[in-house]
This record gives sequence, structure tokens and C-alpha cells, in this order.
Amino acid sequence: MTAASASADLKREVEQFLFHEARLADEHRYEQWERLWTDDGVYWVPANGEACDPERDMSIIYDNRSRISLRVKQLLTGKRHTQEPQSRLRRLISNIEVRAEPSGEIEVAANTIIFETNQRGDTLWGARTEYRL
Repeated sequence: MTAASASADLKREVEQFLFHEARLADEHRYEQWERLWTDDGVYWVPANGEACDPERDMSIIYDNRSRISLRVKQLLTGKRHTQEPQSRLRRLISNIEVRAEPSGEIEVAANTIIFETNQRGDTLWGARTEYRL
């Protein structure tokens, strides 16, 4: 197998993982979505949209693995008023870039658009998402 085909195979596998993760979130399958996270996983959304230090700067979300689990448990109670009824969601993922590191870690970046519709109306969220797999 050539390096180019190995790289294409890796990119295809990563893309399928991202599409699967997005579908689980869109379908509110939070328990399955949560199982995709490693124990050292961090879910971070900077408040200013730029890379900064989440320990010093404001963040919209800066959750460690324990907090991710707590959020999922709260959603599953049905008592989260912002999700009753649940939003209808669709994520579109594009411009996926994959870089395998010598350490075995895989760095991935992608553009994401999330369309959310609920009782308050429609919202479009755009982001550049980064993953370490």
C-alpha cells in the first residue's frame, strides 16, 4: 500500500467517524454520542471564536469528560426546558483536513454548519471544529 492510498484510507475512515458522530448528535442519541469520548476528552467552544487560553479567557463551553457526562444525564431527564420539545438538528461537515502525527494521534479540522429549529425559531451555527483522535 502506498503512502498516498494509506492517507486516503485514513481520511475516509476519519470522515466516516465525523459523519457518525454528527448523526448521533442530530438524532439526540446522546448516550451513544457520549461513548465516543475518551476519558481525557475536552469539549471547548471559545466565546470569541478565536484560539485562546480556556483557563483564562471566557468560553461558551469548556467541559471535561465528567461534565460532558453530567450534561448528557441532564438532557436525558427530559427536564431541560430548552430541549422540550427537542430541537430538530442537522450538521453539515466539510473541508475535512486530516494530519497523522508520529505519536499516533490524528489531528482533524473541519468546517461545520449546524441548522437548529425549535419553538424559538431557526438558528444557523457555523464553526471550524478541531478533533484529536
